[in-house]
Amino acid sequence: MNTKDQHDNGRTGHRPWRTRLLAAAGAGALLLASGAVAPSAASAAATKDGDGGDKVLTVAVAQSVDSLSPFLAVRLLSTSIHRLTYEYLTNYDAKDNHVIPGLATEWKSSPDKLTWTYTIRSDSTWSDGEQATAEDAAWTFNKMMTDQGAATANGSFVGNFAEVTAPSPTRLVIRLKKPQATMTALDVPIVPKHVWEKVDDFSEFNNDKDFPVVGNGPFVLTDYKPDSYVRLKANKDFWRGAPKFDELVFRYYKDQDAAVAALRKGEVSFVAGSPSLTPAQADSLKGQENIRVNDAPGRRFYALATNPGARAKDGTKFGDGDPSLLDQRVRHALFMAVDRKAIVDKVFRGHAVEGAGYVPPRFSSYFFEPSAGQKLAHDPAAAAKLLDEAGYRKNADGKRLGKDGKPLGYRVLCHATDPNDKAVGKYLQEWWGELGISVTLDCLDNVTDPWLAGKYDLAFDGWSVNPDPDFALSIHTCDALPATPKDTGGTDNFICDKQYDELYAQQLAEYDPGKRAEIVKRLQSRLYDTGYMNVMAYPNAVEAYRTDQIGSITTMPSDAGNIYGQDGYWSWWSAVPADSGDSSGSSSSTGTVIGIVAGVVVLVGLGVLFTVRRRATADDRE
Repeated sequence: MNTKDQHDNGRTGHRPWRTRLLAAAGAGALLLASGAVAPSAASAAATKDGDGGDKVLTVAVAQSVDSLSPFLAVRLLSTSIHRLTYEYLTNYDAKDNHVIPGLATEWKSSPDKLTWTYTIRSDSTWSDGEQATAEDAAWTFNKMMTDQGAATANGSFVGNFAEVTAPSPTRLVIRLKKPQATMTALDVPIVPKHVWEKVDDFSEFNNDKDFPVVGNGPFVLTDYKPDSYVRLKANKDFWRGAPKFDELVFRYYKDQDAAVAALRKGEVSFVAGSPSLTPAQADSLKGQENIRVNDAPGRRFYALATNPGARAKDGTKFGDGDPSLLDQRVRHALFMAVDRKAIVDKVFRGHAVEGAGYVPPRFSSYFFEPSAGQKLAHDPAAAAKLLDEAGYRKNADGKRLGKDGKPLGYRVLCHATDPNDKAVGKYLQEWWGELGISVTLDCLDNVTDPWLAGKYDLAFDGWSVNPDPDFALSIHTCDALPATPKDTGGTDNFICDKQYDELYAQQLAEYDPGKRAEIVKRLQSRLYDTGYMNVMAYPNAVEAYRTDQIGSITTMPSDAGNIYGQDGYWSWWSAVPADSGDSSGSSSSTGTVIGIVAGVVVLVGLGVLFTVRRRATADDRE
């Protein structure tokens, strides 16, 4: 799912962190010094023997789980866990992201592209011994089509579905209302019908009470403690082959420096960051014995989102965003005062590239760059002039006044656990202060509640984007708004723009890769022009692991990619214990970590258009 790395994503998802800003959410997190209950000491030390001499891989993460229900989860950690525990219809090769079989072994469409038939594999079993069938997939999609709660995380994928049936255990048929270009990129976990049909309220059920959780992925979810850890065991019956590690533990650290210290001491095998390590943390690990740093072009964007006036589909307005932000000139002025180059150089220290559109340059087919005349370049003088023209002028004290005659000031939501948010926030206070606008940083462990309530002026945002960008684009459609103020919806920050929606519908129905890519760029261009979102940077994936505990592991893409938060399960499924005598990794889709990759590698020829979409995250939605 979109490695809601939304407020990465993910709500984010994103959702990437939640793929929305949710990435840092979660109070009362595990701190090693806090005395909070953690996995047993045996499982805490990465590859040391667990019960019965099992090999355990422990991953330190800076994000908590939002839900263990695949119908609700949007944060990168949560969606990553679902990739490990449930199969999707299709998967994506680690080498270059092209579509490969998942639960479906093959697929074909009718000549009019309105009927898609999938052959479901007969060698996938649920962890309770039941056979996984086309009926499970049909039930999953139908539940999302008919139950608003079940459509919370991934409803955009089924909004165009007319009918889903399972004529036989190995045959799934999806009939569409109109052509849909994402039919080989349906990023939806397929769940076992015989387990989930017992759920009464999908909007409330978090799937976190009964363990082990029945699944058919490479790992089985066996234990969970909120804001502390998630434990999974290898599925020895996984159709693609069992993982090399017997157990996988995600351990939550509210303090990212503590997670890095745990890596140095060998208490964890891998550190992902939130979702990346800071440049200072990465630099401190370089050259350390038995530690390797992976620094590669990422799949995330880092942005500022403005509150455009929170509203629901029923027309009800809510929240308390500053009304000045409803003026496009004000939004443009704020973003023209932001020095993206300074953010890349001084905050990310070169471990990122300047941002513009939603799709990172790693996905070159869809990458958007504004034209010279369109670009909101760093120009404080022009920004001040725009504010004057909009009627927000300075008084004798140099403070810019709102229409109510009071000094203009903005609250900016930030993640308490993300050093980048705080660092950029200080620059905003300086840059916008020169415009006569005050800035209050509202750094919280849980940004979800004020975000969903529309109680913010601006917020740090970020999502992990999939090779197919559909999901990351869908979160800004009018259809993603919550039905009522009490509902959640699939929106990132309440944007609803008719022109944007028209372009979104066009790209979704376009099967020609080149034509669709051009529409996607126009879609990003429209979002850029409205000024609701300011994509400041595309951060690298900066992460580290212990080579004396992990002998080899797959990156995605294999030549220069990330380990944590992949569009698949390749990293943890392929990871080989250092003392296993096998450092070759997986026989299908292997690639060892490349260490430090300088600059941004633009992947050429991603080829097949219908690759993944996703999230990460604000909290990363995937």
